[in-house]
Amino acid sequence: MTDAHGPRAALRTTVLAVLALACGHAAAQSVPASCSPIVDDAARLECYDRAVGRVPPAAPAGAAGGAQGPMTGSPLPGSASPAPGSAPAAAGLSAQEAAKLERDERRARGGSLGERWELDPGTKQGRFLLRPYKPMYVLPVRWSDDPNQQPTSDGPNNSVSAPQDLRSIEAAFQISLKSKIWETVGGTNLDVWLGYTQKSHWQLYAPSLSRPFRETDYEPEVFGIWGFDQPLLFGWRARFLGLGFNHQSNGRSEPLSRSWNRVIAQAGFENGDWSVLVRPWWRISESPEVDDNPGIENWLGRGELVITRRAGAHQVSAQLRHSLRGGDQSRGSVTLDWAFPLSSYLKGHVQLFTGYGESLIDFNHRQTTIGLGFSLVEWQ
Repeated sequence: MTDAHGPRAALRTTVLAVLALACGHAAAQSVPASCSPIVDDAARLECYDRAVGRVPPAAPAGAAGGAQGPMTGSPLPGSASPAPGSAPAAAGLSAQEAAKLERDERRARGGSLGERWELDPGTKQGRFLLRPYKPMYVLPVRWSDDPNQQPTSDGPNNSVSAPQDLRSIEAAFQISLKSKIWETVGGTNLDVWLGYTQKSHWQLYAPSLSRPFRETDYEPEVFGIWGFDQPLLFGWRARFLGLGFNHQSNGRSEPLSRSWNRVIAQAGFENGDWSVLVRPWWRISESPEVDDNPGIENWLGRGELVITRRAGAHQVSAQLRHSLRGGDQSRGSVTLDWAFPLSSYLKGHVQLFTGYGESLIDFNHRQTTIGLGFSLVEWQ
């Protein structure tokens, strides 16, 4: 997998530059994000005012919130509490403006691992609620430096005999949802989830080929998530452990059929706006007669590391996969996703991939792709 030649070296430099730019630009949006955890309404609104440069008018001493007990900041018995809407008005924002600002900020920011996986008692949402899972996006333009014109495999009937006429520019999109089907199993913090991810590659710019869907991968899974909150070093916390079964296939006939089954373990960690998922897996073996893609784990990997950074309305993630082998079998991939705000829920989306296995049909094909488009929801 090592390649020190000019184009690959330049590509790696470009990848690092894009990620650095994304994180730097995202950091500029992160100030309001620190306001949302504040419980007190007036204090939270004052935080938003400071973030946007609004200076609230000075209130007479003791007038705001009534008289306070010494050294406590709490109202004395019998003192008047602020009327609804008075705090936003005093801060220079109407109640409607303040509510919209906070709502948009929360929507844009997304949630912690505890919120997204409902790990704590106060975050439980019940069963059968559809929630985002992996990145969800539409990329109208996706460019590849080396389209896989003639897919091959060591399977007995899984190699294409003649090259295809694929375009280097196509469209791609991914949907990914999860839903809890069993909550607090046996009175514990164990929840059982179903997940479904579907990723499609569409030769939209190939009219001579009738614009076919080149590849669609289907990935249902079921997994248990055991939530907890264990402090670690340097502000990090362990938040959950998980174990599940995953099936992934492209639903095609030979010679283009590709599929595999895995048992996947996972562990989740977070520190403020950073989260890390560690996901090793074991492939369930198949007999040589029915195996569409022998040795797929030597290309798509035996595990992945997913690092996510939320900064204000921005989200940057890196997915790193590797075969966990050395020498000629040292292979893997890197996927970078950057979602940035456009309007309310709508976000721009940039994705860069380099390595093996961008899709199942390409499991043993190396390429670099970059896609531009938009996404509608956050992920974790």
